[in-house]
Amino acid sequence: MIAEEGFWNDPDQAGKVLQERSRLSERLESWKALYKEVEDCDTLLELAEEESDEAAAEEVRRQVKELEKKIHRFSVSMMLGGEDDNRNAIVSINAGAGGTDSQDWAEMLLRMYTRWCEEKGYKVEMMDLQPGDEAGIKSVTFTARGGNAYGYLKVETGVHRLVRISPFNAGGKRHTSFASVFVYPEIDDEIVVDIDEGDLRIDTYRASGAGGQHVNKTSSAVRITHEPTGIVVQCQQEKSQIRNRELAMKVLRARLYQKEKEKQEQKMQAIHENKGEIAWGNQIRSYVLHPYQMVKDHRVNMEIGNVNAVLDGWIDPFIEAVLLSGVSSAQAQVNESA
Repeated sequence: MIAEEGFWNDPDQAGKVLQERSRLSERLESWKALYKEVEDCDTLLELAEEESDEAAAEEVRRQVKELEKKIHRFSVSMMLGGEDDNRNAIVSINAGAGGTDSQDWAEMLLRMYTRWCEEKGYKVEMMDLQPGDEAGIKSVTFTARGGNAYGYLKVETGVHRLVRISPFNAGGKRHTSFASVFVYPEIDDEIVVDIDEGDLRIDTYRASGAGGQHVNKTSSAVRITHEPTGIVVQCQQEKSQIRNRELAMKVLRARLYQKEKEKQEQKMQAIHENKGEIAWGNQIRSYVLHPYQMVKDHRVNMEIGNVNAVLDGWIDPFIEAVLLSGVSSAQAQVNESA
């Protein structure tokens, strides 16, 4: 294809083809390398058996354990082939039913995801944060920047449930809190999302919270409502109203793009009777701190007892299990409750 006449007439399209070619070549080379390691292990095992060489047999066992890890990582990477998987991720967390406890839970989830991003080497850019009335946060939107950020985080979309002894209840009673997580791919300039300015209602207001002399004294915060869809986005993190508007428009484009993709997917999957929806009471994951400690992902029935590690960002086991299972967060129907 590259050698075809006229291939370079469209540099943008040619660049996309070369990127795809490079991605496929890397996967092919990775597979070849793994296949060769499997063959080498097989040969070494035959020699160990023929000569009753225990040292060689032990070396085979060690290599097989390493191979299992490599094959697992390769299998996960193969599940990140979606057209948007390599993009940055825009993550929104919203406190749900549960009052102050849920607002505190939303902040705990924000900490969990920022810790996970730090471990991955992703850059986190805050776009909007609404503090809670007494504690925690009502909502937050941030961008996770890094390779395959959307590919990994897309499986976190859904309702997350927390069960614990409420620190805000003087009676020390057990409390259940909910928070929703939505993840969208960040759309760059190469993807055009047409937005009619006449469909937008743009409001400005004074930003809340600490942040310097401009934050509370000028109307720098921006809220944009896309009236045909009812989608509302806002940004208040920057001191400049112009910059806040740019960031809010970026989130709006991402959400409109995602909404259109979901419409297409719903048409394709209309024949599936068990198609689930993201809704309250339909949690994808439960985090139980009392009367026992356990985090359970209901889509793949995976349980981890080290709750503190999970809340510190150790969510890769859940993400990888869901990716390998092929279960979509937006499609997962929870048939049991923890």
